[in-house]
Amino acid sequence: MTPRGPEISRVLITGATGFVGGHVVAAARAVPGLRLRLMTHRTALPPSAGADAGPRPGTGGGGGVETVYGDLGAPDTLRGSCEGVDAVIHCASAIGSSEPTARSVNDQGTRALVEEAVRCGVPRIVQLSTASVYGRGPFTRLRPGGAEPAPESVTSRTRAAAERHVLAAGGVVVRPHIVYGTGDRWAVPGLVALLARLCAVPAGCVARHSMIEAGELGRALLGAALSPEGPAGVYHVNHPEPVSCSRLLATVVDELRLPWAAEGIDVAKARVRLADAPYALHHLGMLAVDHWFADDRVGRDFGWEPGEGFTAAFARHAPWYRQHLESVRRSAPGR
Repeated sequence: MTPRGPEISRVLITGATGFVGGHVVAAARAVPGLRLRLMTHRTALPPSAGADAGPRPGTGGGGGVETVYGDLGAPDTLRGSCEGVDAVIHCASAIGSSEPTARSVNDQGTRALVEEAVRCGVPRIVQLSTASVYGRGPFTRLRPGGAEPAPESVTSRTRAAAERHVLAAGGVVVRPHIVYGTGDRWAVPGLVALLARLCAVPAGCVARHSMIEAGELGRALLGAALSPEGPAGVYHVNHPEPVSCSRLLATVVDELRLPWAAEGIDVAKARVRLADAPYALHHLGMLAVDHWFADDRVGRDFGWEPGEGFTAAFARHAPWYRQHLESVRRSAPGR
């Protein structure tokens, strides 16, 4: 019989102002009676993340929300952050940073946070990680335990190191693949940049990709923290239906009204066109092979049900993406 976990009444969320962390906060605020402690290393949280008045760190907040200052790169600031909480949802990480910063924040900072949680007797630790820790594909219906991590980038290597600290403490590690939605400044904008470099859309690409809308991921992370089932170990959290590369590209091009739909290019020719752009070539290589991660335990263990599929969900976020991309275009040098 699966051991049932403790009743959770207060949750600490790190990275509360970040992309996924903000969606976790939104999901948590909808749970009656759940008290939140939001960790930030910034001078203030936006009103939408904390209490209605947007309290400053260290002052606490109304409506069952308080904020605390904590910097993963400065472990001493984490002291006391986990006192009195029943679960930690760890969403903070350094992405695209230098190796010293990534190691300080992702690896050493997570270790310090886990040690503080253990010292305070926190029974549930949930970490947001990434399927990128597996390295290059193809991966087809890959389940947890089906492959050893083989991270390639500094970010992925240090996030894999962070996982080890959480798992050693009996925590939950959540590995999504492509996360999209309002606040995404990496996945879809990176895909748009690739298409702009090609000035065309790769055609005939049948690779399949696991994807999850950020709000759904936020609900899953919260579900892992609140679940009475006592989950532990690694989980792949994505929408159960993978998205073909062709449908992914067509949806993004159509919904964002990109100008490159008129020209199609096969993947082999696209590689030639990107020969002088190693970064773009790397992303094309990832896009052109399966990255499909499966896990049928998530619904049962987290009490989570997936929402609508990619095409419908992306359409809801398209206005935000169009606004964000236009803002980036206007702020580009030379504009």
